Amino acid sequence: MPTPRLLLVDDDRLALATLAEGLRMAGYLVAAADSAEQALTRAAEQAFHIAILDVRIPTLSGVELAHLLERRHGLRSLFLSAYDEPDEVAEAVREGALGYLVKPVDPARLRPAIETALARARDLGGLVAAKQQLERALEDSRCTSMAIGIVMARQSLSEQAAFDALRDAARRQRRKLGDHCADVVAELEQANHD
Repeated sequence: MPTPRLLLVDDDRLALATLAEGLRMAGYLVAAADSAEQALTRAAEQAFHIAILDVRIPTLSGVELAHLLERRHGLRSLFLSAYDEPDEVAEAVREGALGYLVKPVDPARLRPAIETALARARDLGGLVAAKQQLERALEDSRCTSMAIGIVMARQSLSEQAAFDALRDAARRQRRKLGDHCADVVAELEQANHD
C-alpha cells in the first residue's frame, strides 16, 4: 500500500500544526485544513485515504463535514475531540465514524487508531465496490431477460434460441452482451414512446 494520505482538520491552528507535524514524522502524508471549506477544497484537489476531523469546527460540524466528504469524495473519517459527550459520539457513530478519540492525543499513540481506521476504510471501500458490481450485474441480467423476451416475441423463438441470437449479434458487433441487450430494450422503449 502506498504511504497513507491523511486530511487533518482542526480550527485550532496550533493543535493542527503540532499534530500534522507529528503525523508526518510518523510516516504519513498529511494535508492540514483549519476550516470545513478548506478541507472540502483539499479533498476536491487530492485523494486521501482518511480524514481526521475535529468534531467542533466553525460553519459546519465535523460530523456534517464527514458526511460531505464521504458523499462527494468517498472519504471516511476518524474523529478527534476535546469532548466525549455521548450525543456527539453517537452522532459520529451514526455518520459512520472510523473511530472517535478524545484530545489531547500524542501522534505516536494515534498511530494504532489511524492504522485501524485505514484498514476499516479499505474494507468499506471494498464493500461499496462489490455492491456496485452486484448492482451492475443485476441490471445487466434484467436487461438481458427483457431483451430475450423481446426477441422471443418478435421472432417466435424459444428462450434459448433468443438468448443465442442476442449473444451471436453481440459477438458479431464485438460488444458486451449486456450492452447489446440494453440497446434492444431501449429501442423498444423508444418505439413505444413514438
